Amino acid sequence: MSTSGPHKDVDPGVPEALPRMLIRLRDRLGVETIDRLWIFPPVRRGRREQGLVAVSTFQVGEERRSMVTVAYNAEHTGTGITVEPSFTREGEAPAELFPGVMEGVVRRGGEEKGEPREVEIDASAERFEELIAEYDDVFLAREL
Repeated sequence: MSTSGPHKDVDPGVPEALPRMLIRLRDRLGVETIDRLWIFPPVRRGRREQGLVAVSTFQVGEERRSMVTVAYNAEHTGTGITVEPSFTREGEAPAELFPGVMEGVVRRGGEEKGEPREVEIDASAERFEELIAEYDDVFLAREL
């Protein structure tokens, strides 16, 4: 189900999922390796959510970047919130090619995938923390 259309307001998804997944991404990859993120709008179905974040990572001493995708499934259950990320190394290429790759993902995904939000991190812990700070503190307070 798409996040657009008549069901958008009745599908709350899991608002805590994305900030929790971003924290896991930071902890696994290290902010010093992150060039930029493309955060795709999640697909929500009731109290479930699926999302995708593409990450351009620096390679030591090279102009090239590696692409890592992090898909996640999240759900509000009777006992709490589950967030299950899946990290996949997609390949490497010159950094200037990645915006075109993201445009291709959007074209192939159709309207349901939506346009990603591009966030430049450039190995900056401060920029990453600014991104995390955009999310309501109540969601982060419940971090697993």
